[in-house]
Amino acid sequence: MWHRAGTLGLLSFLLAATEVSAALVTIRQGAGLAAATTARDQFRTDIGGGTVAGANGSFGGVRREINWDGVPDAFAAPNAFPANFFNVNSPRGVIFSTPGTGFQVSATAASGTPVRFGNLDPSYSSQFVAFSPERLFTPLGQAVTDITFFLPGTNTPAGVSSFGAMFTDVDFSGSTVIQLFGPSGEDFGSLIPPIAPQDVSFIGITFTTGEKIARVRITSAGAAPGPGQHDFPQPPFPCGNCGPQDIIAIDDLIYSEPALITNGPFLPAMSPLMMAILAGLLAAFGLFALRR
Repeated sequence: MWHRAGTLGLLSFLLAATEVSAALVTIRQGAGLAAATTARDQFRTDIGGGTVAGANGSFGGVRREINWDGVPDAFAAPNAFPANFFNVNSPRGVIFSTPGTGFQVSATAASGTPVRFGNLDPSYSSQFVAFSPERLFTPLGQAVTDITFFLPGTNTPAGVSSFGAMFTDVDFSGSTVIQLFGPSGEDFGSLIPPIAPQDVSFIGITFTTGEKIARVRITSAGAAPGPGQHDFPQPPFPCGNCGPQDIIAIDDLIYSEPALITNGPFLPAMSPLMMAILAGLLAAFGLFALRR
């Protein structure tokens, strides 16, 4: 649950509003190709950098993008995708990790391997759609992807003020979650992408008061894409850990230029309620001190 952007930010996550601007964050989101494209374009504008890509997915030195399509066949399905590819082979300041068995980028039609992870399960080629044709990305073994930021091409930890992701085939509300963490592991809250079965959806957040995201965790309900793994909803009766399961894939990632974190840990932003409580406590303490 989001708990650091004030009441407006909280409502934006729980009600899945199309766009929310608050004192601390700006959120852009949309479901379906048209709305997702609009949200993506607004998010790009929020960060800056224009529309012309430079080397290694850099836009004006202020924004980076990953769309998977430049990944060579040697690192695409059915082969494993190197977790450090976008900090070594094409330095963009991210390294992936997972408690699962690794990662895979889907094949191109020209490669002869079934597209959109049809090599993992034949149904996926029609279930998934690509926002930026034609490759997609997925963890394997477990539906968890950690993204840690570095100064591009180095092992120096870094942070970003903006992060957004495009998904394909999010079927159930709340089944996919993006958790945001600060430089010292602070919980910055979670984003819930909108649902768009057999279509694309986008969500992105920009912190406007100096917070830096050091790590992102993307989790979907149930298993990662794999043989025989399919969507199923939460049953209408108590059954323990038996659903839902939402098989998704990840397309474009967009984030602000990873920057060195120079100001160290900081006090996370507080909601108006927490600030009121703190102000009351401070006032009470001051009154007590004056009376002594």
